[in-house]
Amino acid sequence: MKKALNIAVVGATGLVGSTMLKVLELRDFPVAELYPMSSARSAGSTISFKGKNYVVEELTEQSFDKEIDIALFSAGGATSEKFAPIAASKGVVVIDNSSAWRMDPKVPLVVPEVNPEDVTWNSGIIANPNCSTIQAVVALKPLHERYGIKRIVFSTYQAVSGSGLKGIHDLEAGLAGSDETKAYPHPIAGNCLPHIDVFLDNAYTKEEMKMIWETRKILHDDTLKVTATTVRVPVFACHSESINVEFKEAFDLDELKALLASSPGIVLLDRPAENIYPLARDCAGKDEVFVGRVRRDESVDSGVNLWVVADNVRKGAATNTVQIAELMIDR
Repeated sequence: MKKALNIAVVGATGLVGSTMLKVLELRDFPVAELYPMSSARSAGSTISFKGKNYVVEELTEQSFDKEIDIALFSAGGATSEKFAPIAASKGVVVIDNSSAWRMDPKVPLVVPEVNPEDVTWNSGIIANPNCSTIQAVVALKPLHERYGIKRIVFSTYQAVSGSGLKGIHDLEAGLAGSDETKAYPHPIAGNCLPHIDVFLDNAYTKEEMKMIWETRKILHDDTLKVTATTVRVPVFACHSESINVEFKEAFDLDELKALLASSPGIVLLDRPAENIYPLARDCAGKDEVFVGRVRRDESVDSGVNLWVVADNVRKGAATNTVQIAELMIDR
């Protein structure tokens, strides 16, 4: 029987934080004491966990003076930058869902199916990768180990839930006939926006560069050639990705499919003659990464195209965070 731990959830009333609580319960994570925390705006509200009601406390510099083993953070980068070091200084292991610590060389960036060994060198903070990166590297890891990846081209079709409750509002408003926007510079209903996060000096968006930088860090290969175009689409849940991969070695397509099907965290749905391939509506609420449309790229000597779909709030955020916490128990 695994030892029960004291768990804090920072940002407990937000979309990802509330999903973390749901996933902790679904996976029967051994929680001894739960400490839900939020900003002053949401403090005092009540959340339910395993049949018990908890009052959400305001996050302060004294919040981690109590005995807490692991803190799951999903409250934005500025909050993580300020409070994660405070928590870590008091012996708490922080698993952070923001982008604040992902590229810090002293902070491991972890997807449990891909690089679980990296949790061993944390100094109190472990970063949860970007949602679009997580599902991509789950699919790419076994292929990189077997064939050696030379180049990756990401094209993403990302759900509005990736922008939290404001993104969901924009799509709901648009479907109701309103062009009112809270999350995006343009209406999302009936639209595809090739603009996620801010534009950088190289004309890429920060989301695109996150995928490039994080893929290299998680796969432990700074030589990987990676490019990305990330697009917000009018879908509520699940990110879909077209991934084009060029390998260093030749491959047999049936062997490659079998490798994907047998790899942890992956469900292969690849029967196009029967119209079976991963769909956002089917993958919502699930924790696996779904792969289909697996076909040879005939424009290069050794390339393959993949269609990869996953629930961005579950595997892309909350579930991956909880899985990292499970690694900490096991180790």
